[in-house]
Amino acid sequence: MVNHQLKFKVLFTFAAIVLCLFSCKNHISKGTFIHNNLERTYIIYTPSNLPKNAPLVFVLHSYGRFANDHMQSLQLDSIAEINKFMVCYPQGTLDVNTGKPYWTGGLATTKIDDIGYLTDLAKHLQTKHNLDPNRTFSCGISNGGFMSYTLACKSPNVFKAIASVEGTMTGQLWKNRNLTTQPIPVLQISGTLDTIVPIDGSMSTAYGWGGAPHMDTIMNYWSKFNACKQIDTLSISPKIQAYHYKKGIHNNEVWYYKLQHFGHDLPTKENSGLDANVLIWDFFSRY
Repeated sequence: MVNHQLKFKVLFTFAAIVLCLFSCKNHISKGTFIHNNLERTYIIYTPSNLPKNAPLVFVLHSYGRFANDHMQSLQLDSIAEINKFMVCYPQGTLDVNTGKPYWTGGLATTKIDDIGYLTDLAKHLQTKHNLDPNRTFSCGISNGGFMSYTLACKSPNVFKAIASVEGTMTGQLWKNRNLTTQPIPVLQISGTLDTIVPIDGSMSTAYGWGGAPHMDTIMNYWSKFNACKQIDTLSISPKIQAYHYKKGIHNNEVWYYKLQHFGHDLPTKENSGLDANVLIWDFFSRY
């Protein structure tokens, strides 16, 4: 059964990418948004014939990446074209220590208000494009995953579910997790050989990033916070183990995917057996 589902997802993704080659370029636009007297930029993908009250998915780039490059690597636009949701690729500011783009993601020593920026931008896009405020989501890779957890804790009234790929919570965010206002569905994908954001919680505390525990502990927290009453353990393949915590508050679920022998990279069918972009939309589409 699982193999049939994976084959279907692969065929679906291939068909979506082929379709997107003919249509996607005409639906990409750039925008600016002023927040706290800073001009911030973003890219949006608008599918053809986007209906009213469509979902909105924020895709947050990793550390050192730019929104345009990130858009091309994740390839979520092709899935958006088929399923009719808008995709927003916001741009982070430059880290004063390195000059590279990043998200503040729960750090306590920055004056940049990425929480306010992303929250206000989401509200702006909801109004401007008649999008459904109850179906706005955030996903991100690495640093973008850190930021998505921050939005889950600090802005759950706007972002209704989040997905983190090779990211985690900062030590500061984990320490203050009890201040989180409400449960929210969470998807986490981690590689067991990730040395940048280690699954065992041993990330350096330099600059405020590390300090959260093993990802098993973090996901156990989110499953309990969502009051999940059931856990389904799935063996997708010898290299992919998944845990679906289900029957939570408001039917919230928490999904945890462990990729054996996989490092700090975007999972694709070719490099891991898992299409992260397909899984992310599969998860968000439930809400």
